Amino acid sequence: MSEHIVLDEPKPTTDDSTTRRAFLAAAGAAGLCYLAALGYPVYRYLASPSEMASNATAITEVTLKDAQKLAPGSALMFKFGTAPAMLIHHQDGTWVALSAVCTHLGCTVQYEPQANRIHCACHGGVYDPRTGANVSGPPPKPLKLFKVAVNETGVDVSRT
Repeated sequence: MSEHIVLDEPKPTTDDSTTRRAFLAAAGAAGLCYLAALGYPVYRYLASPSEMASNATAITEVTLKDAQKLAPGSALMFKFGTAPAMLIHHQDGTWVALSAVCTHLGCTVQYEPQANRIHCACHGGVYDPRTGANVSGPPPKPLKLFKVAVNETGVDVSRT
């Protein structure tokens, strides 16, 4: 007669349900982190226009010290609130201050004195450097025109 020896199989140290729970908890935490990483930039993108609008209306005047020394036929870029703007000293001695944000897609425009125009390099928009009127290209509206006051200490630019 042969004897059979039955050995007890070793019991697992962890329960399968515990391992699954730990995995699901870790996967859920990773998923939440991923959603937060995706959601935050979307939130900032959607929230920024309202923040910028509230900040932009708060500033009504900017003083540009020593800007009265700007050579005729040149321009000075500056910040008006949160948006870029430009001060142009024309060859005939007149001064103009305009928003430097293209009304098409919001690119920053540049003054080109040799061509006597304000140009947006993004999509070829052209504006009149004296009035800010949209001359050609896709811009639907003119640039915002600001009031300019030149004095011995600088140039004051304010909303009209």
